[in-house]
Amino acid sequence: MLKLVNPATEEALRELDEDDRSAVAEKAAAARRAQPAWARTPIRDRLEVVRRFASLLSERKETLARTLTSEMGKPIRQSRNELTAMQGRIDFFLDHTERAIADEIVHESDDGAGLQERIRYEPLGVVANISAWNYPYFVGSNVFLPALLTGNTVLYKPSEHATLTGLAIADLFHDAGLPDDVFIPIVGAGETGSALLAQDIDAVFFTGSYATGRRIAESVASRLIRVQLELGGKDPAYVCDDVDVRAAAAAVADGAFYNAGQSCCAVERIYVHQRIAPAFIDAFVNEVRGFVVGDPTDDATYLGPLARREQLAVLEEHVADATRLGARLELGGARREGRGYYFQPAVLTGVDHRMRVMREESFGPIIGIQAVADDADAIAQMNDTEYGLTAAVYTPDRARAERILEQVNAGSAYWNCCDRVSPRLPWSGRKHSGIGSTLSVAGIRAFVQPKAWHLRGAC
Repeated sequence: MLKLVNPATEEALRELDEDDRSAVAEKAAAARRAQPAWARTPIRDRLEVVRRFASLLSERKETLARTLTSEMGKPIRQSRNELTAMQGRIDFFLDHTERAIADEIVHESDDGAGLQERIRYEPLGVVANISAWNYPYFVGSNVFLPALLTGNTVLYKPSEHATLTGLAIADLFHDAGLPDDVFIPIVGAGETGSALLAQDIDAVFFTGSYATGRRIAESVASRLIRVQLELGGKDPAYVCDDVDVRAAAAAVADGAFYNAGQSCCAVERIYVHQRIAPAFIDAFVNEVRGFVVGDPTDDATYLGPLARREQLAVLEEHVADATRLGARLELGGARREGRGYYFQPAVLTGVDHRMRVMREESFGPIIGIQAVADDADAIAQMNDTEYGLTAAVYTPDRARAERILEQVNAGSAYWNCCDRVSPRLPWSGRKHSGIGSTLSVAGIRAFVQPKAWHLRGAC
């Protein structure tokens, strides 16, 4: 039995039966049977289903936002923001999928031989989508929208911390006219996920931690199926000495603490040029001090609870480790008294790379700020990591920013912005941040496989 708890109140939300191995096997077999017919469905019809899905998403936005807030603690304004921004992501896939997978004629002989060479893009088949709780609409749609539009069936396992949202997404699709067996929700936690991986699937797309992603890759390696992993990050931001200090502090603080720091591309460590470090730290601490921590259903709340109780201990350990090694705790750094998985936003200064807070993914409202001597020092520190998801540079000098960012090993580079994802650009990680790309045309083609056609008119 899967017990769902409101992280703001610790009250029970609902209990759901988990899919056991037998139930998962039945669902996988249904998805396998349904896939050929869905692949034969004209692309225009598949696009129309997703348009109806988008319309229903808009109509039910407030109810869906409140469900998301209740089960993972995201402040209600931020839940609404995620649903509103989803429309842009849907529009991208609607506008680009048909062209991205259209047949390509790459050669036609002009010597009378009648030879044509063509590339056709065919669906992978049955896609297992093991998704995340922090942005279930954004993260899930990176996979399930292009997977469905390109003719795959989807076995969708939402995180156990966002199961109600996952079931709501399934309802939206089915109410939009998608056949039930083309998109099938799988309910459960880790054991259910393991059962899903054991099925006859053609691909697995996972979003979550490096440790779990590695286990998934190892578990299916012998089968040589398509594997894509969107994993963690320890995303750096470097603040140069020529910035507007208050504006930069406000922007980077939001990048670090939005959604209580529970974002894949949240700023997780800050480097600031030593010339402006004192002023930047003062401005940053003042900004964070103004964040409203409280009831996530209140429109005034900026920081809600963590989605998972166990992460509280991780954050406490990061603070204790850093202060033991000489860091200064400028603000917060402890659980809030009372109900809920609340952690007071923490700012640590005087940090260095001996400390866990600068090396391990925190995934919570905590940040370390380290002064650096110059741009070269910043680049060295930014690259001193096992991860490589995003990196940001703040400076009015675009050429300076590009010189720095081209030397940083990360999948996304930000100039004077951070913690953003565009459907038009590929979302990919380096090193322990994952393998493969979602979003952009590259992310659409991640769900198809090319077939080479050699066509000769006469034998």
